[in-house]
Amino acid sequence: MTLVGKEAPQVDGYAIIDGKTIVENYSLEDLKDKYTLLFFYPLDFTFVCPTELHAFQEKLSEFEKRHCQVVGCSVDSHYCHLAWLNTPKNEGGIQGITYPLLADTCKSISKAFDVLDEEKGIAYRAQFLIDKEGVVRHALINDLPLGRNVDEALRIVDSWQFFEKHGEVCPANWKEGDKAMKPDQEGLKDYFRSGS
Repeated sequence: MTLVGKEAPQVDGYAIIDGKTIVENYSLEDLKDKYTLLFFYPLDFTFVCPTELHAFQEKLSEFEKRHCQVVGCSVDSHYCHLAWLNTPKNEGGIQGITYPLLADTCKSISKAFDVLDEEKGIAYRAQFLIDKEGVVRHALINDLPLGRNVDEALRIVDSWQFFEKHGEVCPANWKEGDKAMKPDQEGLKDYFRSGS
């Protein structure tokens, strides 16, 4: 069952913010009036996961320019997150990550977003774009071996924000600066006539 077009589950829990501060009741509800890119990853102290977390950090200023908060989540405890945050990158750690990391030890957040691999007890690599009203506008779920493309996540944020601002839809492979189209037959014909 997809969450796209529906209000995002209102979940909260322990989180680490700014790489060091423990927050007991970090809530997605508090992020209303901002866009949120919530992403799930399987486990701390693994292999593909730190590459993804660092990739999001490297592009964090780009998300912030778009008024989009990045939030990570796994089934590890906040203590485990903190230990991983204190481990240097060249030792497989995520030292330097500043966006919030939610702790989903009860697995309720992963279940609410329907991304829990029940057999393994961990979340799939999933991401959700939640708009300023708290509605899910994009969902992506990868199996465990498949790392994400953070540039694609940014492109999705750009596409949704372009649609909200202009009312035009974004065709295949659209990126900021490309031609969009009106959401009707004439708009489609005009798009193809323009050589796109």
